[in-house]
Amino acid sequence: MNAAAPEVTQVAVQPATERPAFPFAALIGQTPLQQALLLAAIDPGLGGVLVSGPRGTAKSTAARALAELLPAGQLVNLPLGASEDRLIGTLDIETVLRDGSVRFSPGLLAKAHHGVLYVDEVNLLPDALVDALLDAAASGVNTVERDGVSHSHDASFVLIGTMNPEEGELRPQLIDRFGLMVELQNCFEPQVRQAIVKARLAFDLDPRGFRASYAQQQAAYVGRIRAAREALPQLAFNDAVHAHVSALCIDAAVDGLRADLVMLRAARALAALEQAAAVTAEHVDRVAEAVLIHRRHQHDAQSGGDARESEAHRQAASGSGSDRSPALAPDAAPSPSVAGENDWGYLPPEPAATTQVKGVIPLSVKKR
Repeated sequence: MNAAAPEVTQVAVQPATERPAFPFAALIGQTPLQQALLLAAIDPGLGGVLVSGPRGTAKSTAARALAELLPAGQLVNLPLGASEDRLIGTLDIETVLRDGSVRFSPGLLAKAHHGVLYVDEVNLLPDALVDALLDAAASGVNTVERDGVSHSHDASFVLIGTMNPEEGELRPQLIDRFGLMVELQNCFEPQVRQAIVKARLAFDLDPRGFRASYAQQQAAYVGRIRAAREALPQLAFNDAVHAHVSALCIDAAVDGLRADLVMLRAARALAALEQAAAVTAEHVDRVAEAVLIHRRHQHDAQSGGDARESEAHRQAASGSGSDRSPALAPDAAPSPSVAGENDWGYLPPEPAATTQVKGVIPLSVKKR
């Protein structure tokens, strides 16, 4: 009991000492990002949100703003230099061997329970940490195993990872495991830029007064998230919604079925957020881009290769007949019109000289 008291006191005091966060309702020009964050807050099992964009596009500001809307109201920051033990926690093996009881020291995943786990520059984290993060975010459980001893605890949190693509990309195996992704771009609309700058200056000059002007909207967001979480289990998917999701994922040529599952859950979360009676194809369409943007495979290269291969087969087949193309005839140079229109720049064949070479004497098996 005595060991736990300081930790509880620290958690209670920490929010009061932190600088006030920019209100979520005051974000300007970030509608896709706000929707993705709200969906992850309603259903943390989506697997988190990956936010990609250049510097100065309010990625960290949005993450801190979302934390205020959650029940725990806390944001846990994972530094780049964190060890795996600091992330998942540690087990005291000596206590297990001596007393037969498990003594677990919680890590950042335990502290982020019911809150937000924020990872800035997630693309620079070691792959082992990213794997542990994504496993816990998708399952809601963190398991620590040491020397045959294991301990599990609930770890339901909203994972928000941010990255600047100029500093490197995540491996495809890891980026696919993020439920949703939003790509932010630099804003080049003068009116929007001015509105963002004015809001930020007003917040910096008087944070409490600025936040007070958005208190009603903030409270509305909190109520909507709470109501959506309660409505989530009652919403089901009909066959038409399933068919629409399958068609979108097949058209995007995604790997595996994770995109189908995430798209269905994201559409359900959106329907719950809007207090809809059922999940519809419209909900699917509104979340599809955030689900597919980091999983989509282009058909261009494949279709282009297939077209060239089909053309080669067609020319080979036509060359064996009586209507052989002059451009492919061995004894005739192509006419300018044929060379420019039909052969895509092929040069006429030319004879090549051959030279007799000596036979190669193979080495014995032992000398190879």
